[in-house]
Parts: sequence; structure tokens; C-alpha cells
Amino acid sequence: MVSPDDIEAAARRLHGHVRRTPILPLELGALGTHAHLTLKLELLQHSGSFKARGAFNALLSMKVPPAGIVAASGGNHGAAVAFAAQALGHVAEIFVPSLASPAKIARIESFGAKVHVIPGAYADALAAAEKHQAATGAAGIHAYDASATVAGQGTLARELDAQGTQIDTVLVAVGGGGLIGGVAAWFRNRVRVVGVEPVNCPTLESAFRAKAPVDVEVGGIAADSLGARRIGALPFAIAKDLVEGVVLVEDAAIRAAQIVLWRDLRLASEPGGATALAALLSGAYKPALGEKVAVILCGGNVDPASLNEPAA
Repeated sequence: MVSPDDIEAAARRLHGHVRRTPILPLELGALGTHAHLTLKLELLQHSGSFKARGAFNALLSMKVPPAGIVAASGGNHGAAVAFAAQALGHVAEIFVPSLASPAKIARIESFGAKVHVIPGAYADALAAAEKHQAATGAAGIHAYDASATVAGQGTLARELDAQGTQIDTVLVAVGGGGLIGGVAAWFRNRVRVVGVEPVNCPTLESAFRAKAPVDVEVGGIAADSLGARRIGALPFAIAKDLVEGVVLVEDAAIRAAQIVLWRDLRLASEPGGATALAALLSGAYKPALGEKVAVILCGGNVDPASLNEPAA
């Protein structure tokens, strides 16, 4: 398990390496919802997503070998590892699945990492990364199923807690579970934590039903960031006790949330980054009267030009 003390230690380690991202409290009725809504703008984090927190915490917690760093990623974790490795003076090689967007691959390369594109989904890229790690002696940084990664992501919740907005519920998009694991590990039932997943990537919802992590089919518009084949063992161990539940959203709702964020707030969010908000805007999550809801906008690696298109 990851404790609040682990997250406090991660926060001290990350000081000066990651941004303290702002919150945006919205007026009642904003975006068509009657919740008291606060957005956590983690899409303004280094490398464009919350993943920089876990990447820096992992790197700063280890002795990096001469062979450098290796990671598998749908895009955001790879960009974060590449950014952190470059900032700390290490070489990095990132393995991405062929479904990764060209924008995210270019983002990784812009931070000086070597990118290997592997046919298939995230699980295939992970297998290739693990093979490379075994052959070279490079240090691997898992995208979500490692304590240093989860503790690093938990600093987002610690930061939100300290930003002065009282909340009843926080909505968190789920892929492999590193973010929701860190958020739940910090709040520990002081705040209701609810996961949001695309219907095409239901890793945590399926694990809750099976009472253990299980493989799921992966697809849909958010697969490049939320497309893990199964929830991580560590995040699930946290979530089964500290996450209230999971709601599922359709791709059309995710796309609509992206368009609303761009149209009304000029916030460019990728599909995975808009998934938590999609639960609120689509009615998949229905807040109680007067409920104070925080939504984590967790990623912004998207071409803004694509957001001028109408929702499907």
C-alpha cells in the first residue's frame, strides 16, 4: 500500500521539479451542471499530464544505471519519463503501441528520448520494453503499477487538498490506475473518490466485478491514455478499499466534454483528460443537491485544431 506519509515524502522530493497546477472553481450552472464544480488543471503540468509527478518521483528515488531509463506508454507516461530523464541528465528509450497518436510520439521525441513503435496495444509495448530492459540493464519505470509512481501521482491530491476548496467528491479518469490509486491513498475516505472509465477500457469496473484485476478489451478514443489491458495490482489493492465506485462513459460523451472545455473555457484536453468531466456532463455521475465536486483534467496532449470539429 501507499500511505499519506509516502506521498508527503514524494512531495518533498518533487519540490522544484513539477508545477503546482491551478484549480478553477466555476460558477453554479457552469458547463450545464448544477454541481459546485472545481476543475484541477493538471493538463498544465510539465509534459502535458499528471504523469510527470510519478516519473520524477521514480527517477529521484533510484540510482539510474548507465544504460538509462526504459518505459512503456500510450504516450503521456512516455512523455513524462522523457521530460524527467532529460531534466535530470539521463538517456531514455520509450516503447509505445501503434495506436499512440502522432502528436504524443512527437512530444516524446521532443524531449530527446528514442521512441520504439510496437504493433498492438499498451500491453504489447510493455512486453517489448521489459525485454529491452532485461537485455540492456536499463531501469524500468512502470506507468502505474509501482509504489514510487503511485506516490508521485498522489501528490496531485495532496496539492488539491491544500488549495483551499472544500470538496465532497473527486472524479478521476482511470486507465492502469496510478492516478486514482494515488488520489485515494491520500484522501483515505475523507473525500469520496469515484473512478470514470470509457466503456471501451473498463479496467477498474471489471476488476470490481471480478474482485481481482482481469484483462479487458481495449479500444475507443481514449485508448492511447486509458488503454491499459488490466488495472494494476497495487492500484487495485488501494481502490478496493478506498474508491467508492466507477462510472462508465461513452466515447461520444468524452468527445462532447472535450468540445465543451475548448468552447467554453479554451482548455485543450485530450480524450483521456476529459473523461472524468464527461461523467458529470453526460449524467453518468449525478451529484446530490449542493454536492461539491472536483474533476481532474489530467491530460492535454492534443492538437487544438481537432477541437474545432463538432462532437460526434
